[in-house]
Amino acid sequence: MSFTFDPLEIPDVVLVRPTRHDDRRGWLRETYRRSAFAAAGIDVDFAQDNLVRSVRGVLRGMHFQLPPAAQGKLVGAAQGRIFDVAVDLRADRATYGEWVGRTVDAEDGALLWIPPGFAHGYMVLSETAHVTYKVTAEHRADLNRGFRWDDPDVGIEWPLADPILSDRDRDLPPLSELEFSFTETVTP
Repeated sequence: MSFTFDPLEIPDVVLVRPTRHDDRRGWLRETYRRSAFAAAGIDVDFAQDNLVRSVRGVLRGMHFQLPPAAQGKLVGAAQGRIFDVAVDLRADRATYGEWVGRTVDAEDGALLWIPPGFAHGYMVLSETAHVTYKVTAEHRADLNRGFRWDDPDVGIEWPLADPILSDRDRDLPPLSELEFSFTETVTP
């Protein structure tokens, strides 16, 4: 198999490790194979691919989309290194409001699968990073939401102080002020 799938502390969030195949020309690493992901329980249709370039200290998040366009995301770094975070927003789960984070970098090629019903954000740890992510629903500005990156009730432990934020991210409310409802019925 070309991948290993390791559920994290919130088991629906999965660290995906592709196998790298080296030879004298360089290396090849698959980043997605539908059959392997489906066999691991990640049986989704991706609707959009994104590529974002950011510099060290940039923090993008914490973002999510409401149903009917809730997004599952497969996030990786094509260049550089990021600290990637998912926060469970499914109100009917014991892990509601809990977060999990992992360092993802281009060298090891690990990816993070974040299913619908989670907020997502990341911080750039290298001088620059090119972040790729596949999403299960197209971007819908009317359904796009977010909450504060430093919400003390969530308590994300970001690795760098004083992040570079967009005006939008700086002005987001705390999670407790948002009106929405994700349940277990959220599907990709």
